[in-house]
Amino acid sequence: MKKILFFITAVSLGFMSCTKEKTDYEAEIETVVTEHYEFKEAVSVSRQPYIISVEALNGTFYAGYNEIRIKVTDTRTSENIQASALTFLPILNLTDGSVGSGPHRYMPEYRADSSFFSGYAVFTNESGEKGTWDLYMGFQIGDDTYRIKQAVSVQKQLNKNLNMTAFTGKDGEQYYIALVSPQKPKIAENELVAGIYTFNKPSGPPSGVFPDPSQFSYSQVNDYTLQLDPRMPEPSMGNHSSPNNMDLKQRSDGLYYGVVNYTMTGNWTLNFIMLNKNGQILKGREVSTDFTPGIEGEKSDLFIDILF
Repeated sequence: MKKILFFITAVSLGFMSCTKEKTDYEAEIETVVTEHYEFKEAVSVSRQPYIISVEALNGTFYAGYNEIRIKVTDTRTSENIQASALTFLPILNLTDGSVGSGPHRYMPEYRADSSFFSGYAVFTNESGEKGTWDLYMGFQIGDDTYRIKQAVSVQKQLNKNLNMTAFTGKDGEQYYIALVSPQKPKIAENELVAGIYTFNKPSGPPSGVFPDPSQFSYSQVNDYTLQLDPRMPEPSMGNHSSPNNMDLKQRSDGLYYGVVNYTMTGNWTLNFIMLNKNGQILKGREVSTDFTPGIEGEKSDLFIDILF
């Protein structure tokens, strides 16, 4: 039986939410940020007479948040069809033999106006020495059920504006915060969008054929608040912040929306305090507001570094 490792991301994602001890800020600000708006096919699998294809921005799966579109095409008519009971489960295979996953929509929602299923996946690691990813998908048409396993490649996310972090809250639950937007901020007040998710601890051991989806279940957290304090950590910036920022609140699509005001380009740290629906702090703390020229800025114990 495969060993299911539930909390691997808390360790493996450390590099995504934390900077190096000595950050080379000058080298970082030369990074070119590319925006992606076009959905392209990232992977397709044939199960005659059908083809199931998964689309993502730029036709690439990246570590972090990925909006996905799934199409089931009848090869006899070349039409996209509404299959029933479509499921989507990403599985991370680690080199030590353990397995895990990441936040995802297990049953994507069908959009009749566009003839595709809409979902998302938060890939917690890029493919490489630490492990590989497989997609397990299924769908039903009439009385026929189709099951698919397909290896996929997850690339490193080079755009730090789409970074993420994973952590254990004071309630003992495993949480994930993944930045969704903006891809390329402006010197202005920017709408900041993030997904906040939690791992649903299984109520029992695995059953049935691997993978048992009950062992890899995640949910969007509801009615939380993500308090925001953006600051420039670079020593020459002296812990500089900005006015008119707004905490992130959940909207009807399940994502969290706020405002971050970037007053100049460069390295910024998004310091967070996450509150549950009862106003209890689950992670994060206030940071100093002192101006500290020549000293790298203090960071919360819950933060994400960005760059533009």
